[in-house]
Amino acid sequence: MLKSTLMKAVATTALCFSTWASAQAVDLQFYFPVAVGGKAADTIQELTSEYAAAHPDVNIDAVYTGSYQDTVAKVITASRGGNPPQLSVILSTDTFTLIDEDLVVPFDDYLTSEEDKKWLDGFYPAFMENSQTGGKTYGIPFQRSTPVMYWNKEAFKEAGLDPEVAPQTWDEMVEFGKKLTKKDDSGNVTQWGVRIPSSGFPYWLFQGLAIENGAILANSDGNKTNFDDPKVVEALEFMVDLSTKYEVMAPGIIEWGSTPKAFFERESAIVWTSTGNLTNMRDNAPFDFGVAMFPEKIQRGAPTGGGNFYLLKGASEEQTQAAVEFVKWITAPQQSMKWTKATGYVAPRPETWETAEMKEYAAGFPQVLVARDQLEFAKAELSTYQNQRVTSLLNDALAAAITGKSDAATALEKAQADADAILSEYR
Repeated sequence: MLKSTLMKAVATTALCFSTWASAQAVDLQFYFPVAVGGKAADTIQELTSEYAAAHPDVNIDAVYTGSYQDTVAKVITASRGGNPPQLSVILSTDTFTLIDEDLVVPFDDYLTSEEDKKWLDGFYPAFMENSQTGGKTYGIPFQRSTPVMYWNKEAFKEAGLDPEVAPQTWDEMVEFGKKLTKKDDSGNVTQWGVRIPSSGFPYWLFQGLAIENGAILANSDGNKTNFDDPKVVEALEFMVDLSTKYEVMAPGIIEWGSTPKAFFERESAIVWTSTGNLTNMRDNAPFDFGVAMFPEKIQRGAPTGGGNFYLLKGASEEQTQAAVEFVKWITAPQQSMKWTKATGYVAPRPETWETAEMKEYAAGFPQVLVARDQLEFAKAELSTYQNQRVTSLLNDALAAAITGKSDAATALEKAQADADAILSEYR
C-alpha cells in the first residue's frame, strides 16, 4: 500500500512538473519563406522538431509564408499590427529595408562572450558582406547561394570542344558560344551558345558581369549606387553584344524561369542560373553536364544571394535569447549539412564542409563545391535603402539596353540619377 501510494505521489509530482515546465516554456514563432509542403518545408519541420525535442523549454512554431517577397510583407504587416514573429528568414538584400522600418535588432547584443564572437567570425566573409552594416550584425546567413555556369558536355563534344573544360574568360565564352550556336538550313538558330536570363530579377546575373569587370554596384552603407561607372556600362554593353554583335545568345529579354527547361531541351549549351537549380539539373538533365564559376574579365566574381535569419523587435528578452540559441544550433555543422543536402543551398560555415558526411556527399557530387569555392571571389548582392525601388531602376535600364530602346550608357546614367534622388536622404 505504501509503495503504491509513493508511486502515485511520484507520478503526480512528475506530471505537475511537466505541466509547469510546459507552461514556463518560451514560445517562438518563426517565419520561413517557403510554401507549405515540399522538401524544404519537410526539412525545416524535421529540424525544428528535433530542436524542440532536445529543448523542452522552447516551443517553436514554424510558419511557412510563401515567397521571400510574401515573407517580408507579412513580417512588416505583423510588426505594424503589434504581433511580429520573433525570428524570420528574409532576403539578405532586405537588410536596409528592415533597418529603415525599425523592425530588427542586431545579433551583437546577444553575442557577447568570446565563444559567441568566435562563432560569428566562423561564417564565410562573402555572406557576411550583406549581413552586417554600420558595425552591427543584423543577419545570420542560412539559405545562401551564388549563381553558377552550367554547360552541356555532349554539346561541347559535338562542337569539337573539350567537354571537361568550361570557358574561363569572357573572350572564351564568346569563342565557345560561336562554336556551340547551331542553325538549321533556313538559318534559324536551333541551339544558342549562351543564355544569361534577363527577366525576374535581371540585376542579379548582370551583377556577376559587373563584378568580373571590377565594378561594385552599391556601397556597403546602402546609400550610394555606381550604376554609371564606366566598368558597369562596359559590362552591360558586353551583355548586349552577346546577342547583337557576337550572335551567341538569343536577342531580347530572356526568361529566368524557363532556363532549366531550355538547357534540358538543348536550346542553350551554356546557361547562367542559381546554384539552387543544381538538384533540378542533376535529376532532370538528359545528358552529362558541368558546373563552373563565372568566367572572368579582369577578375573572377559573382554576387551572393539568398536569405538570412533576422531577430524581430517586439520579443521579450527570453524569446530573443532563445531565438539566438536556435539560430546557433541550426547553423551548426550537423544541421547545416542536412539542410544543404536537402536543398542545394551553400552551407554558410566552412566547418560544415569538414564533416565526414559533407565530404562523402561532395565526393559523389563534386558540382556542389563550385558555388562554395566561388565565395572566394563573390561580393554582396545589390542591396540599398529603398531596395525594391532602386533595383527596379537598374532592371529598367538593363531592359532598355537589351531591347534596343536605349544605349547602355544613357540607360545607366538615368538609373543612377534616379537612384541618387532616392538615396540622397540616407547619406
